[in-house]
Amino acid sequence: MMRIDVLTLFPRMFDGPLGESIIGKAREKNLLEINVNNFRDFSDNKHQTVDDYPYGGGAGMLLKVQPVYDNLKAIEAETPNTKKRIILLDPAGKPFNQKMAEAFAEEEHLVFICGHYEGYDERIRSLVTDEVSLGDYVLTGGELGAMVMIDATVRLLPEVLGNNVSAQTDSHSTGLLEHPQYTRPAVFADMEVPAVLMNGNHKLIEEWQLKESLRRTYLRRPDMLADYPLTPEMEKLLAQIKAEK
Repeated sequence: MMRIDVLTLFPRMFDGPLGESIIGKAREKNLLEINVNNFRDFSDNKHQTVDDYPYGGGAGMLLKVQPVYDNLKAIEAETPNTKKRIILLDPAGKPFNQKMAEAFAEEEHLVFICGHYEGYDERIRSLVTDEVSLGDYVLTGGELGAMVMIDATVRLLPEVLGNNVSAQTDSHSTGLLEHPQYTRPAVFADMEVPAVLMNGNHKLIEEWQLKESLRRTYLRRPDMLADYPLTPEMEKLLAQIKAEK
């Protein structure tokens, strides 16, 4: 069972996202344990302040190292035998992607530190194993980023999805975008399901799916093909796609 700890100043933000849908079911099945910590509770002053003005001046306030440090110590005392990957949510961190989610899913204990205010006391960085960013933009805090990363990671855990093949064939997991998919009815508002998907010929269906996956990637995310190891069959299909375009 994976354990996840979150350090945040706004624990109620996690009530819905971590209690519903796939994550909620994984917790009910005891496939996952999640603990949301308010690191304000670890502040060593009577006012429970967790931020202060930066030395040398500057705009905004910085998160102090002490509450975060003591919260991490408490987690370590509670779980001394788990190997922890401690993730700092930071706009300056490495961009989060599917490969990172897959790596996180291999760990036994993840700890996410959600920042707020202007930034961190630099010494907090010495306490973590990873600095990760959700993307090239700035949010008001790390909470939303942590939720996204947790969701992307948890769905990859064994037995979390009803069909484990679903995660393996997702867009970005295979290195290509996923091919179009259809369900009943066969015709809706004059829009028809491609005939090849209903003819029962699995070889032709697989070839169509591969070609359409390549087509979608080529048209929407050609950068993903730059380093993709194309097989001779893929190269042939891609040549057809380019000729059709």
